[in-house]
Amino acid sequence: MTKPYYGQLEEEKVFKDPVHRYIHVRDELIWELIGTKEFQRLRRVRQLGTTYVTFHGAEHSRFNHSLGVYEITRRILDVFKGLPHWDESERLVTLSAALLHDVGHGPFSHSFEKVFDTDHEEWTRQIVLGDTEVNQVLSNVSPTFAQAVADVIEKTYAKKLVTSIISSQIDADRMDYLQRDAYFTGVSYGHFDMERILRVMRPMEDQVAIKQSGMHAVEDYIMSRYQMYWQVYFHPVTRSAEVILTKIFKRAKELYEQGYVFKHKPNHFYSFFDGKGSLDDYLRLDEAITMYYFQIWQEEEDRILRDLCVRFLNRKLFKYVEFNPNLQMNDWLVLQDLFKKADLNPDYYLVVDSSSDLPYDFYRPGEEEERLPIHLLMPNGKLRELSRESEVVEAISGKKRTDHKLYFPLDYLEDEREHKEVKKKIRDLLNV
Repeated sequence: MTKPYYGQLEEEKVFKDPVHRYIHVRDELIWELIGTKEFQRLRRVRQLGTTYVTFHGAEHSRFNHSLGVYEITRRILDVFKGLPHWDESERLVTLSAALLHDVGHGPFSHSFEKVFDTDHEEWTRQIVLGDTEVNQVLSNVSPTFAQAVADVIEKTYAKKLVTSIISSQIDADRMDYLQRDAYFTGVSYGHFDMERILRVMRPMEDQVAIKQSGMHAVEDYIMSRYQMYWQVYFHPVTRSAEVILTKIFKRAKELYEQGYVFKHKPNHFYSFFDGKGSLDDYLRLDEAITMYYFQIWQEEEDRILRDLCVRFLNRKLFKYVEFNPNLQMNDWLVLQDLFKKADLNPDYYLVVDSSSDLPYDFYRPGEEEERLPIHLLMPNGKLRELSRESEVVEAISGKKRTDHKLYFPLDYLEDEREHKEVKKKIRDLLNV
């Protein structure tokens, strides 16, 4: 019998972690994956994008979070060992997918993706399956192992139980980011009794179920997710920074398309401006590189690009008012016209931003993204959907909350040296 390429490390490695106390690595495979350059790059990409502008502690990275998801998954699999429905031969593929699930994230991921029409999930796939150090390590396990890991991350893996550990309505990914983001932002909302949840998780044929005795810990988890979305992830100041960031990318791309000559060539972005960014181009990008360009674009001739970069770097953010363009269409059209008269390009300085979240959803067959509900394992061995047992969860089930805000540069509107009358009309319309 041939010895497997990767076995156990001679001595367990541990990472000190502020959320889980210790992250334990016993498998050579996991240790090798952590050491790849594609995974190490995640140290240079923040987990929460522009949130550090609002919560100054939110400087943690995708690297921190990825290790955390791996650790929670490792603990879940320790609970599952020897239980019916769990196949121990799935252990390494599950741990590898947990570790690598976010490896395709780029600098300020969501803004970057929006402007350059890319997708971090597709980059993750390319990193796992392409000509990378990550792929070399995975391929040493077996010729089909990298594909299996990619399938788990893409939620197309044949064994749905494995996928649900990393991606479902209660999974290792969410359990890590809620606690980690709460810790680093300094808020108290994201805390719940994870140890209790891990102890009552049970593997079923197609998904992880929760013993009914653990229902209250799950209620706590769902409420903490709800609070984190509205108090942290959708914080209007963070969204203001995100709006400006998106507009910087948009302006740079638009200038390039117009043949504008940059004082400092944005070499790292050219292939993305052309819509032809390769994996190598993408892996060269991180937040340090991106911030370098924002720094030097403060000296560009183009007034809009220059101003947006100054605002982003020095936290001179846009102000906001509640505004629903569907209900205030007339105001929206009038404002656009007034902004042009005030010499402010509304494409860049008048922005509606909408946030929406569905904290928990029950099963709705045929929907584009079918959300597998959380099931409770009853004492009689039957499964019961969570919102049928929990009044707390039933109260928020299937209820999508949406919030619209209008962002604009109040400092400019208050400067009455030019376009005094027009600016006054704008301020009156916005009630500021």
